[in-house]
Amino acid sequence: MIDDEAVRPPAAIVPGSVGILGGTFDPIHHGHLVIAEEAREALGLERVLLVPSATPPHKPDRVVTAAEHRLAMARLAVAGNPAFSVSPIEVDRGGSSYTVETLEALLLEGISGPWFILSAEALAGFPAWRRPDGILDLCRLAVVPRADHAALDATWVRDHLPGREDRVRFLPGPLLPISGSVVRRRAAAGRSVRYLVPDAVARYIADHALYTELARRIPTT
Repeated sequence: MIDDEAVRPPAAIVPGSVGILGGTFDPIHHGHLVIAEEAREALGLERVLLVPSATPPHKPDRVVTAAEHRLAMARLAVAGNPAFSVSPIEVDRGGSSYTVETLEALLLEGISGPWFILSAEALAGFPAWRRPDGILDLCRLAVVPRADHAALDATWVRDHLPGREDRVRFLPGPLLPISGSVVRRRAAAGRSVRYLVPDAVARYIADHALYTELARRIPTT
């Protein structure tokens, strides 16, 4: 059976519309890119801005690859797509990256009323983010499903974000069960990451010997 949403024509481009996809991007992979493309088509976005975080506050116990590498990989991943670009705004600001502060900074750069793209898993934790009401004042949320997480719906929004139902839209997919942790572990073990990440990103990982420090932690038996 074919999903009607999967064959629906893309929405007409809304002039000036912007989507924002934030993340650690350690490394950026096809799962990130397909989410960005789905949001672009479904919402009629003129462009999508990918924003690598400086220090993700929700991952305090994990060593994150240097921002310069994550920025470089993100730029390689979107090269050739005129609708996609990468912003270093959080990396340049440094410290913990909070969405509300990024949206405020982007507003000063002339980006107002964007769509903020996030997964259903991220939405589940959204009420605990810094100033969630402030985020919803500055943007609307475009929520994509995640294969290993329970689906959320309008009822969840009504119960957890009362009065802000009009600020959240659920997109149908697609689902690509790729995670950065899988890519990192495969790279550390000397396994191919081709088809999980863009070829240029795979070459960058190999050329810079990224994730090799993980090899010491991966059991050999």
